[in-house]
Amino acid sequence: MWIVLGILSAICLGFYDVSKKESLVGNSVSGVLLLSVLCSSLLLVPMLVLSRTGILPCSSVFYVAQVGLESHLYILLKAALVLSSWLFAYIAIKNLPLTIVAPVNATRPMWTLIGALLIFGEQLNSWQWIGVVIIIAAFYAFSVVGKKEGISFTNNKYIWALLLGMFLGAASGLYDKYLMRHIDHNAVQVYYTFYQTLMMLPVWLVIHYVIKDKYKDDVKNKHDSSPLRWRWWILGISVFLVLSDFFYLLSLTYPDSLIAVISTTRRCGVIIPFLFGALVLHDKNTVPKAVCLLFVLIGMICLIIGTV
Repeated sequence: MWIVLGILSAICLGFYDVSKKESLVGNSVSGVLLLSVLCSSLLLVPMLVLSRTGILPCSSVFYVAQVGLESHLYILLKAALVLSSWLFAYIAIKNLPLTIVAPVNATRPMWTLIGALLIFGEQLNSWQWIGVVIIIAAFYAFSVVGKKEGISFTNNKYIWALLLGMFLGAASGLYDKYLMRHIDHNAVQVYYTFYQTLMMLPVWLVIHYVIKDKYKDDVKNKHDSSPLRWRWWILGISVFLVLSDFFYLLSLTYPDSLIAVISTTRRCGVIIPFLFGALVLHDKNTVPKAVCLLFVLIGMICLIIGTV
């Protein structure tokens, strides 16, 4: 059952990436992120209210368990980690082709696996090493293809933002492994979403009323200068993220679930934004990018084989 939940999470994650790209076209990065986490919070409020009023029984899959102060501090750390990852990722996805961003983000399970190797002392087997090598080779191939579009993987600030967001996301994946062993999965999802909204509000205020005003006459140093406009795609970000996280965190509660397999399966949803970028947004060099993406998927399959 947990692998089915992982697949459902992957599908939602794919449409989540599409919603982000469409929401950010000519729009404020910090504003879109604020509205999306606010909408996500509003979507999750009923779960919390129904749980606290006793309408939802403890046995319900939607029940939000009560947690103590220490657990809230752990969840607060996750919120800060995820929000930091999203800020960098949103900046990248606004300014880079979706057919570059989505496949690069899809390599996140490999970095999670390497993190597990370094932090938890896990050992890679032959299949996992093959998967890592294939994904690194595909990653390099993407950098070569990117140069044809004037995108340097070493000098482009948006690529660095993408990589930083990806590494922070991988760290969050490792942290999830700990949280799901000690804290109710619904409590993690609900409260970390609420905390993100509380964190994002002052960030948005600082960007728009301090930094933006300071550099309003300096074109070279403008920060997030696009005006904030409501688009229904922003609600799509929230809906697909809430569903994806729900399926993902629920899958981790199964005793026999494997975080490496689930994390890798989720990233297979990259096919959806890639096809959207190629067929709808008409991104360039889609054929060589598709070949690179194919090798990323092959590498992820090797990781799964090496884990099960």
